[in-house]
Amino acid sequence: MRLAIRTERNGRAYRAVRVALVCALGLNLSACFRPLYGPTASGEPMAALLASVQVDEVNMAQGQERIGHYLRSELIFDLDGSGQPSTKRYRLKMQGSETVQTPIVSSQTGRAEAGTIIANVKYSLENLDGTKIISEGVATSTATYDRSVQRFASLRAARDAEIRLAKTLSEQIKTRLASVLVTKP
Repeated sequence: MRLAIRTERNGRAYRAVRVALVCALGLNLSACFRPLYGPTASGEPMAALLASVQVDEVNMAQGQERIGHYLRSELIFDLDGSGQPSTKRYRLKMQGSETVQTPIVSSQTGRAEAGTIIANVKYSLENLDGTKIISEGVATSTATYDRSVQRFASLRAARDAEIRLAKTLSEQIKTRLASVLVTKP
């Protein structure tokens, strides 16, 4: 009986030590993390830094300008949705392309029943005079839509997919820019 009580006490003490050790390690590592949209290394709010980005027109191939327009509009709103004028310190240049694939084709009618839009956008964040590149990368995303025998319905579904695609690409680019700007002094 005494042996069982001692083993139980040792087990509780061992668990308590393990929990305390995990808490101490967690507390020690908590200083390593910085919130993405919190104060930056320079102390300036992230919203002010993102608002200081001037978004240039998106260079797209002929016939693909609509998705470039949607992307630019989404980025302007995501980076500075306040509507207040702010001084610009950075310039965002983008060049993109889109392709449409039809993965599902009806064997009876020979028509595509669905479409997938794939967009790639190469972006570059520079200082305003263009002498220093701060960040560059490629954002890629896809959006699918159903095609119909009604022509207008298919066109509208494709346009809605382009709008969804532009929103997704805008969120990707905004997050990547914020992750770079948060460390800038």
